[in-house]
Amino acid sequence: MDKHIHVPNPAAPEPFEASRLTGDATAEDLDSIRRRTSVYVYEAPVRVWHWLNAAMITILIVTGYFIGSPLPSMQIDEAYNQFVMGYIRFGHFAAAQVLTVIFFGRIYWAFVGNHHARQRFYVPVWRARWWRELFHELKWYSFLESTPKKYVGHNPLAQLAMFFFMTIGLTFMLITGWALYAEGAGQGSLPDTAMGWVLGLVQNSQRLHTLHHLGMWAIIIFMIIHIYAAIREDIMSRQSMVSTMISGHRTFKDDRVE
Repeated sequence: MDKHIHVPNPAAPEPFEASRLTGDATAEDLDSIRRRTSVYVYEAPVRVWHWLNAAMITILIVTGYFIGSPLPSMQIDEAYNQFVMGYIRFGHFAAAQVLTVIFFGRIYWAFVGNHHARQRFYVPVWRARWWRELFHELKWYSFLESTPKKYVGHNPLAQLAMFFFMTIGLTFMLITGWALYAEGAGQGSLPDTAMGWVLGLVQNSQRLHTLHHLGMWAIIIFMIIHIYAAIREDIMSRQSMVSTMISGHRTFKDDRVE
């Protein structure tokens, strides 16, 4: 065995020596690096679902908008020479089917995954501390609070938004969307058997179209706010945000407990 193993090398460079000598790292920088810690929060299935879900929603929004409001370019040629709207409808239906499958997969993972995989499926309104933290986050996002708090998973405001827009909202969009699809599939088809009752509940197809369309705009507004909040938190908060949904690790920028 090599007798020099585990013997400190006095000639070895100090940590971040190059950064210090070039003026790139100060003592405060190095102290921050030593304190930085991370926690594994979002498991791989959750992260894959998140990005695939975002892609399918984007496709559904774009194609759904054109289904509701076709462009004048649809008149570029006789109907028998083009199939533009047919391709748009196919893209919409295909994305909806993928969204349905991965949504059920996400529900399954809420049961078998870690604690954070279940967070978006409930809101702990029975906890007084949760409400206090919710109001703190409202003040933080409204620029009325100067110091953000640290959360391992979703903060209370994000949890509330995810529950209503992603859990309840996606459920609403899938039910109304499949009910509309059941009309084209025809009576007695599997979509009609599963979701045909929705049309009877709403009473007419146009009202169902309107509800589905309004749901699309609600999700668009949520997506805009969600992207803004995620980027803002990455810059201004005390923990990582966007990179967490890529690596799964929540990295904290200081060692304060709150």
